[in-house]
Amino acid sequence: MRLKTLLLTGSSLLLVETTAVWAADAPTPATSTGKNTVATKAAATPATTVPAPQNAPVLAGVEGTQAVQARSAQAYPDYITVSAARRPMRADEIGTAMTIVTEKQILTQQRRTLTDILARQPGLNVVRSGGFGGTTSIFMRGNNANEVKVRLDGMDINDGSSTSGAFDAAQFVTDGMGRIEILRGPQSGLYGADAMAGVIDITTAQGQGRFTPFVRVEGGSYGTFNQVMGARGSKGKFHYNVELSHYRQDGFHEIPRYIGRYFGADKEQRHRGDRNDNRSANIRLGYDVTHNFDLGLTARLIQSNLHTYSSYNMEDEYYSRLGYYGDVSSEREHTTQNQAIVRGTAHLSSFGGRFDQVIGLGYMTGRRSWTETGTTLEGDALQYDPTYYRTSRIKIDWHGTVNLDKYGSLLVGAEHFHDTFNSNQGNSAPSSTPFSTSAGMDTTAGYGQYQGNWNKILYGAANIRYDANSRYGNYVTWRVAPAIHIPHSGTVIKASAGSGFHGPSLYQLFANQISTSYAEKGNPNLRAERLIGYDVGVEQTLAHDKLHFGATWYENHVRNLIQSVSSYENYYSTYSYNNVARARMYGVEAYLDWKALDTLDFNLNYTWTHARDASTGQELQRRPQHKFNFNTTWQPVDGLSLSGNILYVSGARDMPVISDTYQYCSTCGKDHGYFTIDLAASYKINRYVTVFARADNLLNRQYESPIGYLQPGRAGYGGFTLNY
Repeated sequence: MRLKTLLLTGSSLLLVETTAVWAADAPTPATSTGKNTVATKAAATPATTVPAPQNAPVLAGVEGTQAVQARSAQAYPDYITVSAARRPMRADEIGTAMTIVTEKQILTQQRRTLTDILARQPGLNVVRSGGFGGTTSIFMRGNNANEVKVRLDGMDINDGSSTSGAFDAAQFVTDGMGRIEILRGPQSGLYGADAMAGVIDITTAQGQGRFTPFVRVEGGSYGTFNQVMGARGSKGKFHYNVELSHYRQDGFHEIPRYIGRYFGADKEQRHRGDRNDNRSANIRLGYDVTHNFDLGLTARLIQSNLHTYSSYNMEDEYYSRLGYYGDVSSEREHTTQNQAIVRGTAHLSSFGGRFDQVIGLGYMTGRRSWTETGTTLEGDALQYDPTYYRTSRIKIDWHGTVNLDKYGSLLVGAEHFHDTFNSNQGNSAPSSTPFSTSAGMDTTAGYGQYQGNWNKILYGAANIRYDANSRYGNYVTWRVAPAIHIPHSGTVIKASAGSGFHGPSLYQLFANQISTSYAEKGNPNLRAERLIGYDVGVEQTLAHDKLHFGATWYENHVRNLIQSVSSYENYYSTYSYNNVARARMYGVEAYLDWKALDTLDFNLNYTWTHARDASTGQELQRRPQHKFNFNTTWQPVDGLSLSGNILYVSGARDMPVISDTYQYCSTCGKDHGYFTIDLAASYKINRYVTVFARADNLLNRQYESPIGYLQPGRAGYGGFTLNY
């Protein structure tokens, strides 16, 4: 009997082949024709998950459903979710609002960075400080960026070295990513701290079939020169996917013209550009020990070197020339980063598949250095020492699923985390005093979930979780997510309600930075932020499963928000953190997907967000009210793929870089929003060679997101892929 389940990485049970196609420009592995194989859905553009086709096969373990044969299935179709309940299931059988992005969708649009693919998804606003490599924040449903949990192959990868603990997507390229599931709404009942707003769960593509090597070379605007090489496949019980990449961008100028005019920039300053160099390795290995026991190993290694020239560097040079402070010229910021994410798993299926369990061990470590480079006004080199930020995380976890047949399923699990943080600074600036901070914390958690259905009309899941943290206390969270199927109508009514929490970062708890003019001190008495949220929506399928549309209303209430507070006395400023704020967020997410022809797809989504400070009534920073994304994919002839995308994001409140009234609060400025058009095309000449081209921001819109950081204008890229 063929193996039915293989390699559960982290807490996501994966089918052996996690991607429908190796690449838009690579040969497609052969598929099995076994009677239990799930066919891969043909849609090739991102869209919110919609109700499954009426005749779609689903997973074993639910009464009356057809079993899925894992080895012969090339991918989970985009109506199957793995992350919503930590097990494979149809997306319309749980009330969670979600989006599923496949590897084929990423490759068809030629989105090379995680930032670019997430920016086009509903419910998300992605803000990047400049071009490729700039610090990136992901806001979900109006919540803070550090309230979104991001996982890679089951390992939690939020950045413990940052001030807030938010995930920074800046240096994550999409090579090797086979599937991205975006769960919107509080998910702490299954995923614990930081999943207050939702979860972004990334899974590496897995090799299957013959040995398939490839090389891709790409060049274009802003000094772009990218190279990727790799191979995937399987041999007997062993399967593998290895991809190595090098991305370079050099010459992008991120300072808006009005800021350059304000600070009297000369010609050299107006053309001084950023430079980013990224080297990444993505590895996924698996071995089937027996028919019901397998081992897996995944790793992603990132090394980056980023040089930036920002509005604040130009401001330093301006005031230095006037003699107010400093002695700097040709100033830049230099950031280096080294990050490793490794996870191993052991998966066992017992009692004929009735009890499925996995144990995992993961490790993440990161080292980031920051300094300012340049010269003095006299031409001497600046002698600033770097500031270092280091973090590590060890995670051990176990969970098991009991199949109760017609009575549903029961999931139980436990996790333990050990996090460390270290920051130290030498002579980083003339007014600074050397400092060093080290701290750690442990979190132990247990959770359970019941999932079932009544007469194939009422489906749903309910979970509860207990987290015990050594620094900020113990928390209980929960979630219920029912879905009602109206028989013979194609209509699904979804709803969910739950609680969430986000713990303070080690920096917020224990920072101890004291200089001659200011001090930044952590607050060890901080409590976790808390959230109660709910949503309700309707999804509809028409035209023989070719037309899908739906809308969801959501609302979140947050308390104990952690904010920076300051005091000023005798010309000395002291900064710290307190639980001082409340917030309310609500809005609408809507989508429509239409498969007009077998070769033509239209997908659009719209998000309306209202996010305000509940104490003051002010709009929250960097939360645009409106966002619209339209995508179409057309394959007019075999081997030719065309994709077009329109993205509109309205203006949002933000902190101004310059202000004639000297108001520098977080929402005293407002950007103008933006509107971009992107086109991509690829043509497979033969089984060995594919050529491709892409045009981004075709109308050359000049926009800032956030304020003070210009985003790339019109740009063109092209290249080729060699396969065997």
